[in-house]
Amino acid sequence: MTQPLLSVRGVHTYYGNIVALRGIDVDVNDGEIVTLIGANGAGKSTLMMTIFGDPHARYGSILFDGRDITHEPPHHIARLRIAQAPEGRRIFSRMTVIENLQMGATVADPAHFDDDLARVLGVFPRLKERLHQRGGTLSGGEQQMLSIGRALMSRPRLLLLDEPSLGLAPLVARQIFEAIRVLNETERITVFLVEQNAFHALKLAHRGYVMVNGLITLSGTGRELLERPEVKAAYLEGGRR
Repeated sequence: MTQPLLSVRGVHTYYGNIVALRGIDVDVNDGEIVTLIGANGAGKSTLMMTIFGDPHARYGSILFDGRDITHEPPHHIARLRIAQAPEGRRIFSRMTVIENLQMGATVADPAHFDDDLARVLGVFPRLKERLHQRGGTLSGGEQQMLSIGRALMSRPRLLLLDEPSLGLAPLVARQIFEAIRVLNETERITVFLVEQNAFHALKLAHRGYVMVNGLITLSGTGRELLERPEVKAAYLEGGRR
């Protein structure tokens, strides 16, 4: 059996004495889009941050391409070609679009910069029109494009996306989901996606997990989870956008 690109096993994460993750098992195979859905406060973003090394898991293990990264610092993890577009975008608001993209490229081979820039601007043509505009003056959708584009500049094998549609108009959210699909299909970038828009996320995903109170409670293909009555009741009623 092929080894997963990302394997999370028995991970417990704490904030002080508060247990945020209670023994998480998740696999993401090379070339997949895997989505994680759940209510606010379920622990989804904590899992993303734990994979990226801040905070570290107190118990359990995280393997990337067979390498144990459980206790590696984030800057080491980034150099392994894992990239993160975090919740809330967290772009450098005082820097221009091109400067933000240059920051994303700091862990990649400089020889590829021009090609990588052209590739990102091909995925997000709007950014090409805004190259010398400060990040903080962009619309919410443009900032999300910039956050993902900055992550792509590091040439990731695994892209961690935390709530990419949060706060966006439905049309812009659909554009973001379409960009994720194209990146996965054309460039074989593996994507682990945390998303509250369960309908679009599960439609997009090859497989998915449901998290409740720091525990994985359901898993299956995206199509299977869309059909589960408990998923429909908790996450899909009135949630199509």
